[in-house]
Amino acid sequence: MHTHNWKNRAALAFVISSIAAGAPIHAQEVTPAITGVVHAGTKIELIKEGFKGTEGPVRHPDGSFLFTETQDNRITRIAEDGSTSNFLSNTNGSNGLGFTPNGDLYAVQVLDTRVGIVYPPERARTLADNYEGLKFGRPNDLVVSSKGIVYFTDSGASGPAKPDQAATAKPAVYKIDTKGQLSRLANDIERPNGIQLSTDEKTLYVANTLGEHVLAYALNADGSIGERRNFAKLAGWRKTDTGYSSGADGLAVDGAGRLYVATSAGIEVFSPHGEAQGIIVLPKSPQNIAFAGKNKDVLYAVGRGSAYRIQTLTTGFSGRAK
Repeated sequence: MHTHNWKNRAALAFVISSIAAGAPIHAQEVTPAITGVVHAGTKIELIKEGFKGTEGPVRHPDGSFLFTETQDNRITRIAEDGSTSNFLSNTNGSNGLGFTPNGDLYAVQVLDTRVGIVYPPERARTLADNYEGLKFGRPNDLVVSSKGIVYFTDSGASGPAKPDQAATAKPAVYKIDTKGQLSRLANDIERPNGIQLSTDEKTLYVANTLGEHVLAYALNADGSIGERRNFAKLAGWRKTDTGYSSGADGLAVDGAGRLYVATSAGIEVFSPHGEAQGIIVLPKSPQNIAFAGKNKDVLYAVGRGSAYRIQTLTTGFSGRAK
């Protein structure tokens, strides 16, 4: 990882050791410099607390920031002045979001589990609601390619199934092509969560919440994927009351191809080759992240009912909304 001096390296070591010990962290005192990303001591601005189920962030075409409140069944907007407003109600528990160039807002949805367009209302429709006759367990996140191909994860139904519940599909990664054809890409990940594409769209990244690494797959021209590989080792990996977990959740990329991962440790930043660059630690563990703002140079994070933003030295990838 690259920091400017020994003080930053010591601060980062303190962050990691404190996380492992379960100690509370005051983010603004320990945020290290990350070359090309943030200055040391960069202010982490709390926008607001008290949201209900913070997930699915994406940049709106006007530069504002959207995210889902799954428990309140709505999509919330944060304007550049920090004000919040309701963007869309009755979203069927929308979780991960993604825009296409024509303004269609795609969402994975967790109440009646499905994937589809939720906005604008006149173009709303379902793209997929089952795989081989089995309903999705809990669709989690998605990313839409520049060609309009939808990649999404299904983390699987949470908790043991009740006797009166129908069987659901196992955790997996899926693709919906431009003709609306659904195909399963991978079903060997314990808990697939955040999903993202590299800037050249030749690599598909998947966060495995229960794993020690962010996973990567080469994308072939026909849409199929190569063998999975461990892309980056996560500092958030630790033992919890229910077993080992990294808490890996949402993913984002910037214009330089860096990968940002929301984990139990904070926002972990990696080079395009998977080298650890540093960690931005927040007052609460982030669940998901996205670049937004007029110039896409503000990194937003949502999690545990709170929303934060951080001014960055870099800009999010301009080739797609997320």
